[in-house]
Amino acid sequence: MGATVTEKKEMIATRVAYGKTLAELGKENLNIVVLDADLSGSTQTKFFAKEFPDRFFNMGIAEQNMIGVAAGLASTGKIPFASSFAMFATGRAWEIVRNSVCHNMFNVKICATHAGLTVGEDGGSHQIIEDIAIMRTIPNMTVIVPADATEAKLATRAIAEYFGPVYMRLGRSNVPVLFDEKDYEFKIGKAHVIKPGIDVSIFAYGVMVSRALWAQEILKSEGISAEVVNVSTIKPLDKNTILSSIKKTGCAVTCEEHNIHGGLGDAIGALMSEENPAPLKRIAIQDQFGQSGKADELLIHYGLTKENIALAAKEAIKKKMK
Repeated sequence: MGATVTEKKEMIATRVAYGKTLAELGKENLNIVVLDADLSGSTQTKFFAKEFPDRFFNMGIAEQNMIGVAAGLASTGKIPFASSFAMFATGRAWEIVRNSVCHNMFNVKICATHAGLTVGEDGGSHQIIEDIAIMRTIPNMTVIVPADATEAKLATRAIAEYFGPVYMRLGRSNVPVLFDEKDYEFKIGKAHVIKPGIDVSIFAYGVMVSRALWAQEILKSEGISAEVVNVSTIKPLDKNTILSSIKKTGCAVTCEEHNIHGGLGDAIGALMSEENPAPLKRIAIQDQFGQSGKADELLIHYGLTKENIALAAKEAIKKKMK
């Protein structure tokens, strides 16, 4: 059975759900502290800062130092949540993340917002499309990308309880609320089949989950049964759920707001080549930098659309039938 997809028409950014949940957690766990790189209004850590000013640290525009201080706080038993734009939290601070946090297995949560093309008008310099690749290659790092506000809330709670380094990717733009908190269960390392199908598996994360669902409707109208799987934990990958889906359908499409190199497409492609070879098509940014523009227009420009997902699904099915 697939997970229940809500019919709500709400549009909420995952960063907003993160910020509000963090403030709730602050009341429940006194060991939680929050660090930000002078972007609390954008990352939404402002809610925590207002409630707990003595446990909030504005580190200024110095992400490397922010991650280093977060590692130090973790070494004393605190649970630090460190936030900035994804470009800087992962790109500028990568060596500190690797050596100070992950090498020591410190309990630091790097919750980065404004990832991918949907940063929009900030342009290519801020539109990181490499963060999943560089974070998932670090030993001890867990990588999570919520699909909607509900999952962002549940994931924030889950990583607060989990011991170890986590990178959680959050978006700037409003996205559809897909799941009902009452019956949706988030578990680190678990993918969710949200629409069962038998002809092709569509794997997606983040903003691309809604587009995968829209593509499923296009395919349904053409008599094609697509299975949509929300792979919100990129690392560790839920191999069992992914392989079970592929064995059933015989082919797959991956969808991500990320460079085609090093992301979910490569992770699932490697898994398939070792365990269950089958046709695979990848929807992703084709090794190009982003540019300034409105979020939805950029997704269209770079081919991250429901129409292209549906087309890729049909191409994968044709390859399966040869």
